[in-house]
Order: sequence, then structure tokens, then C-alpha cells
Amino acid sequence: MAAPQLVVEHVTKVYERGDVHALRDVSLTVNRGEFLVLIGLSGSGKSTLLRCINRLIEPTSGRILLDGVDVTQAKGAELRRIRRKIGMVFQHFNLVKRSSVLRNVLAGRLGYAPSMPTLIGRFPREDVERAHQSLETVGLVEKMYTRADQLSGGQQQRVGIARALMQEPELILADEPVSALDPATANSILQYLEQMNRERGATVICALHFLSLARRYGTRIIALKDGAVVFEGLPREIDNARFKEIYGEDAEEVEVR
Repeated sequence: MAAPQLVVEHVTKVYERGDVHALRDVSLTVNRGEFLVLIGLSGSGKSTLLRCINRLIEPTSGRILLDGVDVTQAKGAELRRIRRKIGMVFQHFNLVKRSSVLRNVLAGRLGYAPSMPTLIGRFPREDVERAHQSLETVGLVEKMYTRADQLSGGQQQRVGIARALMQEPELILADEPVSALDPATANSILQYLEQMNRERGATVICALHFLSLARRYGTRIIALKDGAVVFEGLPREIDNARFKEIYGEDAEEVEVR
């Protein structure tokens, strides 16, 4: 059996202000090609875990290995090389609102392109062509020169996915990418992530709030509660008792179709 692509070992994150334990001794493995879904209530640690994986947040203790390389110890050029492999799709899109769609998508190549030309907006021709292809994939070529703040929420999230595509990522971290979207748009966004997973072979770790979406798209589910792993298994294994354990006795499951 091939070694896991990602290994999280005993990761804890404590925010000193308020002594908040966002993650408590979290350990998990992710195999190449999985579509792993993280579920749990708001504040359960999903976003913190994703940000620890690509070192947007520093874990307090533990270690994270990507393809056998210790991400938690990487610095400088080595950390930049690791981050090139990881695409990030954010909950609130994280676009430069006054810049064009094209410029936002090209930002996905900043880890590859020479810094001085890109600072004044000059990207290699091949990167512009790649951006065009990425926008074709998410159906937004006609919006290439439109300002990002003139797009709908769903369109902005598709720009975020196109930007992630520019990195040609081996791993995609999607942090509640559909929480601000209506059900139909949410499904279309998750279908784009599913396409990247199936057709491009990118591993996806996606934090979702709704269990129905997790069941639809996840090949495996990990549930967090109060910063700790309380469930790991197949979507079909989450019955009503498990649901109550994860979300609380008073929670009611909501279907998103």
C-alpha cells in the first residue's frame, strides 16, 4: 500500500489570548486522490486544521508531513515549494475586489513567476494562457476583464477555484467554500472541486457545514468537536446517533439539495 500523502500527528493549537484550545491532539492521514470532508459545528476546529496544514497558522505542537516532508519545520524556500503543491479555496473568496478576474487568477502563479515583473502586472505569456484555460474550466472566460467585485458570490468562488487551478496543486484545501451560497450554487461549486479531484487527480480536503453535502461529495468524513476528532469513517456510517454526537442532542439535520 502506498504511503499517505498527508500525515497529521498529534497536532494541538492553543490561542494564548483566552487560552482557547482550537485543536486537541488531532491525528489523521489522507491518501492521494481522496475527497476528504471535515464536518462539525462552527468553532470545532475545521478552519484551524486547514490553516495549520499549509502553515497559515502555526500549530502549538505536533507535526504535519506532506509527501514525507515535515511542513511544520519548513522555512523559506522549502516552505514556498511546499505551498506550491497546495491550493486554497477560502470561505469569503479572498479576492482583490478592485482587480480584474484575470489578475486574480494570475495571482495563483505568484509562487512560480519572477517577483519584479509580476509586481507591475507582467506575467509570462504561458501563464496568461493557463489562466484562460482555468477560467474556461469554471465557465468564466467571458468575465476575464470584469472587476471581481462586480461578480456574484458563486462567480467569485469560481474565480477562487480557477486561481487554485493555476498552482496545478496536488492538494486542495477548501475552507467552508459554499457557506455563503444558495443550495444550487453550492452544489455547482462542489462539482468543480469534484472535477479537480477526479479528472486532475488532486486530493481535496473540504470543510463543510451540512452533512447532506458531506455525504454527497465525500469519499471519507472526519468530524471535529471542540477541537478533537470524534468520528472518522465513510459517509454512510453517520447515522442519527452519530449525528447527535457530532452536532449536539438538539440538532436537526438539514438537507441541502
